[in-house]
Amino acid sequence: MKIGKVRKITGVSARSIRYYEEKGLIKASRQENNYREYDEKVIDSINAIQLYLGLGLTTEQIRDIIFCKYPEHQEHKDKDVYCEELLLMYQSKMHEINQQIAALTEAKFNLAEKINQMVQKREEENE
Repeated sequence: MKIGKVRKITGVSARSIRYYEEKGLIKASRQENNYREYDEKVIDSINAIQLYLGLGLTTEQIRDIIFCKYPEHQEHKDKDVYCEELLLMYQSKMHEINQQIAALTEAKFNLAEKINQMVQKREEENE
């Protein structure tokens, strides 16, 4: 299928699809007229790439996931269960997210405290 059809099915721009190809995340063959030709498997690959990007992973990290250290296990329907690199990356990302949540929680608490102080001061001035 041509890039336009892939774009319509996945909702991903042609530019992004070409970028994923450039980064080695997906592959396309070339027709005689030099147009890219994608097979049906690229749809699942692009959806997975979008998922991983949504989790905050880089294209380099995604490439590591796709080309896991244990390719013999990749045929299993739950292939990411077997990829140690994927587990470590998920754990690292979870730790990073937890740190961000903690920082945001602290910022929220400090902001709420400042708001309360300002409201109290305003109320005292109006009495």
